[in-house]
Amino acid sequence: MIPFRPFFRNPHLATIAGNYWRRNLDPARFPVTERLFDTEPGVRVLVHSQVPVEPPKANAVIVHGLEGSSNAGYACSLAQALLEAGYAAHRFNMRSCGGTECYSGSTLYHSGQTGDLREVIQQLGQDVPCFVIGFSLGGNVALKLAAENVPIAGVCAVSAPINLAACVRQLHRPENRVYANRFLKRLKARIVAKERLIPGIFAVDRLPEVRTIHDFDDIFTAPAFGFGTADNYYATQSSARFLDRIRVPALLVQAKDDPLIPFSVFDHPAFDVNPCLRLIAPEHGGHVGFIARGKPRFWVDQVIVEWMEHVGKEMRYPSQDPSTP
Repeated sequence: MIPFRPFFRNPHLATIAGNYWRRNLDPARFPVTERLFDTEPGVRVLVHSQVPVEPPKANAVIVHGLEGSSNAGYACSLAQALLEAGYAAHRFNMRSCGGTECYSGSTLYHSGQTGDLREVIQQLGQDVPCFVIGFSLGGNVALKLAAENVPIAGVCAVSAPINLAACVRQLHRPENRVYANRFLKRLKARIVAKERLIPGIFAVDRLPEVRTIHDFDDIFTAPAFGFGTADNYYATQSSARFLDRIRVPALLVQAKDDPLIPFSVFDHPAFDVNPCLRLIAPEHGGHVGFIARGKPRFWVDQVIVEWMEHVGKEMRYPSQDPSTP
């Protein structure tokens, strides 16, 4: 594995640079197909799919983070790396994300919502193996999915908030106010947008009460999905409680200086007892940053591709099996 040589040692600079650094995805070489998947009655999710020139070694479903979409920079650069390596890349939008509010009925998404992702994987079919790669909140979803015995070849989580309560507390530290405010602004806007589509489904008059992510989850997310309170939502939907159940290769990439995720949450017994789990923890990288000083610039993309190649050799992709006609 290529060692990580950080361009930025300041975690906030690394995080911001990772968000704004220009990324390339070549739709001329790898045309994009938009597809709406029916995942449950009244709910459809959008997936942007691209395939390599040759038959793909495997499918890779990429899951974005909180208030992100399939157009997130990290999703695009990873898709390009995967396509060049011979994998099909499917950039998944959580329900109501990527401009799909009108397709999600009266619901939003939450940090442990695996049903839509499970349905998409099922509908992609089993002609080739399928990997799931999640970033930030999407990493929590991906890990929880892997513990649910879904037929996937492996799972990767980058900067995943595996303990939601601890990460929400971390997010609201004074030095992280800029991130918290950005997320809150977008979450509130999503409630307003849903209210315009289906009046009366949310108590929009309570939006002024929302000053933190915990407030938002306590007033909107938890009641909407039957969790009751934000604390119960965090306790039941954190992937940390499911890590010992994962039975497929699972790669977690986590910077020790991530400003949004306290590294202490990875001091978890599952990493000692579950041989399926592998944690890569560079000293620097920020939150979904990992901008390298040299090439490959997007270090984590190369790490993921190398890991998938390794898993593929262990399981032998169908196209690599000399006994396959």
